[in-house]
Amino acid sequence: MSRVAARLAELGLQLPPPLVAPPGVVLPFAFAQRVGTRVLIAGHGPQGPDGRLTGPFGKVGAEVDVAAARHAAMLTGLSMLASVQAEIGDLDRITGWRRVFGMVASAPGFQDQPSVINGFSDLIHAVFGPVIGRHVRSAVGMAELPWNIPVEIEGELAIDGGD
Repeated sequence: MSRVAARLAELGLQLPPPLVAPPGVVLPFAFAQRVGTRVLIAGHGPQGPDGRLTGPFGKVGAEVDVAAARHAAMLTGLSMLASVQAEIGDLDRITGWRRVFGMVASAPGFQDQPSVINGFSDLIHAVFGPVIGRHVRSAVGMAELPWNIPVEIEGELAIDGGD
């Protein structure tokens, strides 16, 4: 078992299966794409164990509270890891997280987006540690996100050069 897989198991976490798109939706892009020793990660939302987008749905500060949105950000991180694993095979190849862009569907006046995206950052630090898990990050509010999800996150990481 790989180091990252063992750490996820130790934390009681599992990667979701590939995303099951909402009915009638076509997603004609890669969820993660290797470019040399970098992996670009498309925007992801929270997935359940069945591969479907999972709730709570709605805007943070209205229908969704900060704790639930934080959990959604953590689930989004697991979704991103699943896509990266599908692209590169072994998550132990990750040598560093580089950039994370967190988007929060925010009710008017909601200003605690960083606390929401901390659910993602806390996951990455817990799984990869303070060196590999270190990343730069933005956490911004959005009027709407696709399919009424509360959180969408994209990013970039570095991997070793081996194939």
